[in-house]
Amino acid sequence: MIKLFSVKQKQKEAAESANGRAPVKKQSPGELRVQKDISELNLAKTTSISFPNGKDNLLNFEITIRPDEGYYQGGTFVFTFQISQVYPHEAPKVKCKTKVYHPNIDLEGNVCLNILREDWNPVLSVNSIIYGLQYLFLDPNPDDPLNHEAAEVLRENPRQFENNVRRSMAGGYVGVSRKVHL
Repeated sequence: MIKLFSVKQKQKEAAESANGRAPVKKQSPGELRVQKDISELNLAKTTSISFPNGKDNLLNFEITIRPDEGYYQGGTFVFTFQISQVYPHEAPKVKCKTKVYHPNIDLEGNVCLNILREDWNPVLSVNSIIYGLQYLFLDPNPDDPLNHEAAEVLRENPRQFENNVRRSMAGGYVGVSRKVHL
């Protein structure tokens, strides 16, 4: 009977001695897919990507969006992406690090974007999510809010909503029922 484990061990030792180092760690399917997604990114001039934990950690990165039109023009919004090993079968976890007065982003940074929840599908990519985030700044959706107060103001008084956004982006207080410092 052939001892498969000893054969595999001998092959590993031979590979190590051949090049003087341990073999390269295999990438998970999730890492391979993220690598593909990132290599195919088509970022707008208002969007950038960074890897705070180094480029070797592709499963955790940040996207910065600087809208050049709409309510949020001139702002800078940073989103963290945490991607699991089973990506794309599970949507990435996306959080907004920047405090923002927005109907679809709460004060804890949770993002209400349908493709991050019930409409996630493995054919979607990191690029799809980035487009979705950019669209949230161009056209906030008051009909599916996380920040109900901001959504109500947007629906009932868009001019006041715009003033609240400007005040919050300048670090001011926003809120009718309770003061919220952003």
